Amino acid sequence: MDLLIVLGCLVVVIWIYFRNNPLNHSPQFMFRRFTNWLPLGMTYAFLYMARYNLNVSKNALGSALSKEDFGLIFGAGTITYGLSFLLNGPLVDKIGGKKGIIIAALGACIANVMMGIVVYLFLHHRLTVNLSLSLAILYAANMFFQSYGAVSIIKVKAYWFHVRERGIFGAIFGTLISFGVYFAFDWGQAIVEASRVHIDGELTGFQQFIRYVFATDTGVVDATWLVFFIPSFLLIVWALIDIWFLSDTPAQASFEDFDTHDASSGEMDKDFTVFELLKRVFTNPVMLTIALIEFTSGVLRNGIYQWYFIFAKEVKQPGAEFFLKHWGILLCVTGIVGGFSAGFISDKLFHSRRGPPAAIFSGFMFILATIMSLTLFTSPIAVGTCAILISLSVIGVHSIMSGTAAADFGGRKATATASGITDGCVYLGSGLQSICLGYLTTQSWAFWPIFLIPFTALGLFFSIRIWKNLPEATRKYLVAVEKVDVTVTSRIKVATTIVTPNQSLN
Repeated sequence: MDLLIVLGCLVVVIWIYFRNNPLNHSPQFMFRRFTNWLPLGMTYAFLYMARYNLNVSKNALGSALSKEDFGLIFGAGTITYGLSFLLNGPLVDKIGGKKGIIIAALGACIANVMMGIVVYLFLHHRLTVNLSLSLAILYAANMFFQSYGAVSIIKVKAYWFHVRERGIFGAIFGTLISFGVYFAFDWGQAIVEASRVHIDGELTGFQQFIRYVFATDTGVVDATWLVFFIPSFLLIVWALIDIWFLSDTPAQASFEDFDTHDASSGEMDKDFTVFELLKRVFTNPVMLTIALIEFTSGVLRNGIYQWYFIFAKEVKQPGAEFFLKHWGILLCVTGIVGGFSAGFISDKLFHSRRGPPAAIFSGFMFILATIMSLTLFTSPIAVGTCAILISLSVIGVHSIMSGTAAADFGGRKATATASGITDGCVYLGSGLQSICLGYLTTQSWAFWPIFLIPFTALGLFFSIRIWKNLPEATRKYLVAVEKVDVTVTSRIKVATTIVTPNQSLN
């Protein structure tokens, strides 16, 4: 049933994509762009499966991996992910998104195979080194390669989608993230259940398939290592599909390139060094503000994804078992709603300004986190509902910021660098919460939602700061083509091009 829901969501997303054509692209272009973003996006979704499978393995391994150990392992990976963008963001701007996503898929594949081997050796009492340390090192390597994925998908998107189309693509980006979370939690948990030596109840068709194909009935120990091996196999499949289908630009697919009216308009003939790319981002106050918003979203996203799954396992939730049982599909569906809501609000209501939807969702999360803190031990239904709605909101913020705003203000020439730095801040925030909550929740779960509340307020504050900002090329397009009055003032001076990052729009 859950799989049918996911397939139904994918059909709806594809339908919305073909219905949303404000620039009147030809049917041939729309179809070719579809065959470009779908394989790219599905690769990214399975990268997510190969990222959050660590959460599923933690519950499967039980006391062998404590909450503090898990927090440190996840923290090591996310901090590595965040810092690696200083290297691979500019690199993907040079080599292109196609090569970047293939590096991500193959690198994460190898790292997951190694983690699976470590778990296999541990469960067979043949591991001669510390389990937590081994997984921390390998998970950090996994996340280093994973970090190529986000910048690659947005790098390709920057050439294929106009600024006025990017809100909806940001929603597609959020949808693919949501699919990945579903694959990680629900498929991952199904793999764990199918790999057990002793099984309670009947197996689903999917679990029977897993047991038959991978011979998981060892008769000795649970084959938990498959939660790492299976995503590795899927990543190889999608990497091969990417090699066949992907094109970095419309011109490479026999279509004409076009001006997307982002911050690189008028600068496409220039070549920038790595230092210049980094300087353009770090001296642009709007990009820095976007990065700060994404830092708060990283705390909130994995503060919910990561810890509700563990909380509901550790603290029984009578009457709310539905949330844990269907955690993956709930995150998937609500993430899709959040992504499309943010894209619609941005493109349709605010003329492609990205600050307003981020502010609206951040304010909503402040209310939800406060309710969650007040009902944590008294209303399991309220806690589960708040957790799901926060996940909806935070995907809305993330998709419109890293998936869209970074590309707008970074421009095509610096898209990977700009989106890499903002997405890196997501995982620096995630690393902070992982380490802090790993310690705090060991003391008491009461600290969990209380820790999240200040970050919702900070996200709201920084989003309001960029409420009125647009790249100069977008502003001119709106005035000249759509006849929109965008004469607004702003407290932040915005980059008008990639060359003059501190120039005012006003």
